[in-house]
Amino acid sequence: MTKEIEELTPQQLKYFKKFSEVALTEGALSSKEKAIIAVAVATALTCTNCLDGHTKQAKMSGASLQQLLEAVFVVAAVEAGGAVTHSTNMHNAIDDEVDDVLYKKSNLEKLPLLNNHAGSAFKGYIGFSKFAMKEGALSIKMKETIAVAIAHATLCPYCIDVHTRNAIKEGATIEELSEAVLVAAAIMAGNAFNRTEQIITSFHA
Repeated sequence: MTKEIEELTPQQLKYFKKFSEVALTEGALSSKEKAIIAVAVATALTCTNCLDGHTKQAKMSGASLQQLLEAVFVVAAVEAGGAVTHSTNMHNAIDDEVDDVLYKKSNLEKLPLLNNHAGSAFKGYIGFSKFAMKEGALSIKMKETIAVAIAHATLCPYCIDVHTRNAIKEGATIEELSEAVLVAAAIMAGNAFNRTEQIITSFHA
């Protein structure tokens, strides 16, 4: 499989590998922190190959199983949060007075409407999100940094805004957050690259 990729798309493969390597190299974030973020992003993308490789790399970098599981719960909380915050767009859709701007920070002021119409489930989400982001084997700063990466991987503008502000409040630097975003980008690229095997197999079938 790899031989055909090397023969047919050598430059693309070369720079893909270079990007992946550089994105995961220690910088403002340690190799261990980047490996944990990579596992989290792979979880969000449901990339089996990515999960296997990056989990093993995270273990080699010194990450504990508890840290990886806590990172997965951050993913779950952010993905749930993406659905919850986008409920504001649902409420906008039935509001004749709303303007035609899809994403406004002020939309989040409508979040209580979800509580008004589905209170028990909304309170359940709030409780889960609170404890998923609570300090444990991972610091709150690290959890918020992971959340920023996941927010970018899941393309949630509301999540990006909320978790970037939270991460900065917890002491994260713009350099750390920028590196986290590029780890997410590298794993997303890897997720696409992993599909090449199926394409080659199907083409030759």
